[in-house]
Amino acid sequence: MTRASRNLLAGALTLVAGLGLWLFGGGLDLRWVEPAKAGAVMACAGGAEVLLGLYRAVRGPARLR
Repeated sequence: MTRASRNLLAGALTLVAGLGLWLFGGGLDLRWVEPAKAGAVMACAGGAEVLLGLYRAVRGPARLR
């Protein structure tokens, strides 16, 4: 598994988990964190990792440069 595919997979999973938490976690009451805000942050981080994976997939392996 290449670094690009690992970034794409991890980013997609983080994005989906973050979106789920953001959309459906608003009713939860936790003292230290608001689930909707944490989900929004996770979704942004997952989206950034997906973009990094796409960049690495298009750019190609480092050993060929």
